[in-house]
Amino acid sequence: MYRIECVKVDTQVSGEIDCKNFRNKLFQNKEKPAIVNVNLGTTVKGAVDDLDMVIQTLEESGFKDKFYIHCDGALFGLMMPFVKRAPKVTFKKPIGSVSVSGHKFVGCPMPCGVQITRLKHINALSSSVEYLASRDATIMGSRNGHAPIFLWYTLNRKGYRGCQQEVQKCLRNAHYLKDQLKAAGVGAMLNELSSTVVFERPKGEEFVRRWQLACQGNIAHVVVMPNVTIEKLDTFLDELVQKRSSWYEDGKIASPCIAADIGDDNCLCSLHKK
Repeated sequence: MYRIECVKVDTQVSGEIDCKNFRNKLFQNKEKPAIVNVNLGTTVKGAVDDLDMVIQTLEESGFKDKFYIHCDGALFGLMMPFVKRAPKVTFKKPIGSVSVSGHKFVGCPMPCGVQITRLKHINALSSSVEYLASRDATIMGSRNGHAPIFLWYTLNRKGYRGCQQEVQKCLRNAHYLKDQLKAAGVGAMLNELSSTVVFERPKGEEFVRRWQLACQGNIAHVVVMPNVTIEKLDTFLDELVQKRSSWYEDGKIASPCIAADIGDDNCLCSLHKK
């Protein structure tokens, strides 16, 4: 939208930003300031970028006071405050903005999000609208009035303790799914701070459509949300194991190697199975 040149930075197998490659890309573009998107839970693998390491890399590369960091917390941004081991994302650090989605973890019935930024950025972008008797800082000049009501209602109804319990349930169930997949011989990965379980892409497209799995290359993922119960996971697992036995003819056909996507330790193909 802003016609700004975009530079992609490599990632680790976990999906987290590779700060060594990030440092190299910074040196290649030293004449320009850096606008950096830090992920608080990537789309496919649920990886959380190391914000402190990103800041340190910027400052050590000569970009002190020459960068803007946006923290994209679409899904995990509202879960992080309830995870003890999660890194702190705070405006005490030199970040410019944070965004979270309202239709993911919170479950708002329409797509929506909240962006929190510094007042100086709001003042630079907003404009006074006389007939509204207020200032507008949106791109389209309008926004949904129902979405904040849904967000307010849900957060007030659940409260801090209720949200905390739901986050713990999601993480617990995600670990259960990952462990059960591995026990069934399916390569799977779960990042430490995530409820997104990544595993070998099912061979049958009918199965993928039935369970509405999001796939990318050789992998698929399940995002374990509060509505996902152990019973539902067991039904999914039972069906997957049954289908795999026919897809791979009870082991006569080798399952694909997905070590490049989830790491050698998580892949359970014939080459990496221990």
